[in-house]
Amino acid sequence: MIAKKLFAVFAFATCGGYSGGLRLSVDCANRTQSDRSIDIAFAYPFRLYQVKFDAPTCEGRQEKLSLIGDFSSSAEFFVTIAVFAFLYSLAATVVYIFFQNKYRENNRGPLIDFVVTVVFSFMWLVGSSAWAKGLSDVKVATNPDEVFLLMSACKQQSNKCLPVYSPVMSSLNTSVVFGFLNFVLWAGNIWFVFKETVDDGGGGGDDDAFIAVVK
Repeated sequence: MIAKKLFAVFAFATCGGYSGGLRLSVDCANRTQSDRSIDIAFAYPFRLYQVKFDAPTCEGRQEKLSLIGDFSSSAEFFVTIAVFAFLYSLAATVVYIFFQNKYRENNRGPLIDFVVTVVFSFMWLVGSSAWAKGLSDVKVATNPDEVFLLMSACKQQSNKCLPVYSPVMSSLNTSVVFGFLNFVLWAGNIWFVFKETVDDGGGGGDDDAFIAVVK
């Protein structure tokens, strides 16, 4: 349970705590209208269509633009799974340590634990896969080359549009890795939890509780 809690924390912290941005430069043929510091900031939950920014048209005025896409559903689903996995693992640890007899009473505790473990294994797989696809789409939508396509000034060859810096998404990549590691951890634990459901209730006592907490 310790590993489950830690991996769940890493998963939702690296995704839910993300904020990043990019900076673009538009060098107009008429230098006086150039803007070499267009900052675009975005963060979890990645409703990019709500991210607004101003860009020069190189025709004496500014245009108001926004990024494209809404990837909040996959990101929020992923973080929600991580939070509930953490809370369940925390509650299960308390039960394993302090209510071992109640846990094994009528085999109900191990059976509930088995069902929940199977469900979380499936949810981690689905959530991590969905978020991996969502992250890929976020990377495309925030790629400077894609953003330049939104700007009318960058459609004119006489103007130069260049990225100053691009988003750093190493923590988001890490969140996907931890998502799949959580799936492996929960799925790998199914067999051990299943064994508890067919256990005759014989005394493993404190040793069983210790193993349950560590796994």
